[in-house]
Amino acid sequence: QLQLVESGGGLVQPGGSLRLSCTASGFILDDYAIAWFRQAPGKEREEISCISANGGSTNSLDSVKGRFSISRDNAKNTVYLQMNSLKPEDTAVYYCAAPLFRLCPREQRFFDYWGQGTQVTVSS
Repeated sequence: QLQLVESGGGLVQPGGSLRLSCTASGFILDDYAIAWFRQAPGKEREEISCISANGGSTNSLDSVKGRFSISRDNAKNTVYLQMNSLKPEDTAVYYCAAPLFRLCPREQRFFDYWGQGTQVTVSS
């Protein structure tokens, strides 16, 4: 059974950092693209960044450019989202998702597998 499990969320003060992890089971993560999304209360889910199977990344969210970065460790079957200089507006549930393609799709509807999400709260 294909599963994605996020971890690393929590409460952090403004300006702090967190590293989220997305670990796959049931399939070899390095064959596929993986993306991170987030959804804040009352807002639509938005794509943050995607990394293709060959390691190329796309950043979809202007508000996190220069602060967030995506990476993958195929040996650990894990994709990371490093988040620095966190702001209160980054508060959301963060999800990873896989489209079962090697390249990053342009639409959310192509992402077939989703993790359960991890809460990130940025507050003093």
